[in-house]
Amino acid sequence: MPHSAPASNPGHRALRKGRVSLPNHVYHLTVATVGRVPLFADPRAAQAACRRFGDAALLGDARMLAWVLMPDHAHWLLQLGESKPLQKVVESLKSFSALDANAALGRRGPLWSRAYHDHGLRSDEDLAAIARYIVANPLRAGLVQRIGDYPYWNAIWL
Repeated sequence: MPHSAPASNPGHRALRKGRVSLPNHVYHLTVATVGRVPLFADPRAAQAACRRFGDAALLGDARMLAWVLMPDHAHWLLQLGESKPLQKVVESLKSFSALDANAALGRRGPLWSRAYHDHGLRSDEDLAAIARYIVANPLRAGLVQRIGDYPYWNAIWL
């Protein structure tokens, strides 16, 4: 799935401006569904997509540190490896999770927005604190009262 934005959309270009892919660096990524449609409110789609977030074949030598899947977006805390740049890891995760979720829903067409937001973490940022922030999204959104009640998240610090 290509991630270049149409030339007419300056917002997508702005997201890519200055994007850097550094081996072994940690990134907090946010990806949204097309039009922020809550496709992952359907458990079939959510379960299908979640199975891909830790898929070693897609990640290559990158490592998923934490993630949460919300009804209309996902957050990933990802550490790159040496072999696959950030854009390729994101393309793989988005493409294969979209194929599986679409199959589960019996639909076709784009699922994830082309653009995504990435934040390369500085060495002084606390990874565990950022992971807690990521997995607490369902609490802040009012989807559950306790994170243990929300099924679509994971973190290596469990």
